[in-house]
Amino acid sequence: MIEFKNVRKIYPNGTVGLNHIQLKIHKGEFVVIVGLSGAGKSTLLRSINRLHEITEGEIFIDGQSITKARGKELLRIRRDIGMIFQNFNLVKRSSVLRNVLSGRVAYHSTIRTILGLWPKKDIALAMDALNRVNMSEKAYSRADELSGGQQQRVSIARALAQEAKIILADEPVASLDPLTTLQVMDDLKRVNQELGITTIVNLHFIDLARKYATRIIGIRAGEIVFDGPVEEATDEVFAEIYGRPIHKDELLGASK
Repeated sequence: MIEFKNVRKIYPNGTVGLNHIQLKIHKGEFVVIVGLSGAGKSTLLRSINRLHEITEGEIFIDGQSITKARGKELLRIRRDIGMIFQNFNLVKRSSVLRNVLSGRVAYHSTIRTILGLWPKKDIALAMDALNRVNMSEKAYSRADELSGGQQQRVSIARALAQEAKIILADEPVASLDPLTTLQVMDDLKRVNQELGITTIVNLHFIDLARKYATRIIGIRAGEIVFDGPVEEATDEVFAEIYGRPIHKDELLGASK
């Protein structure tokens, strides 16, 4: 479903973000990407939907090159990719429902979305998405009235309302407490399993990677140094990914 072909990313200051990445991610997988800060996790994730432009190589989504796509073709490919950010990326003064409906923007004209003229089927889709993450009772609350965990679950609902085939989550629980972390990760895992949405998550904590992933990809200095099932991701493997022995706080994850 997602294929990297010899992908490189070199930043203007000469830093190598990604170095000759060859990678295939299949439909319905729950992939967790791990590595130190600056290893290339976010660069890899954000290159999938072209939030980061690559320097060389090509990335394919369902056999189509997103790297070469332009105009309406690019918008159509991106419409199938939901993005979940560490900082939630919600319009704080808008209602929860309006934030979720923003996932439908790519399906309608600009004027219609600005005026908030959403079809009934879109509103029903948004409410169903909120129900899936147990947030329907907050539909008419302002986003800034919610806790961090609730806001992140709204961002998941937004991706569901978008009818995304792929969900990219960039450190989605980095700012959450341990209990809320598990709730958000449970939501991501459930929609992955129930709806078959390919899910790729950047995580820092090793225990979370082991608990939720079906496949772990380890990145070090812009290169993939491990790619395999969670069962093979031993402490020794993580030590190789991180380039040093594993620190206690990296193993604590949600149990800290």
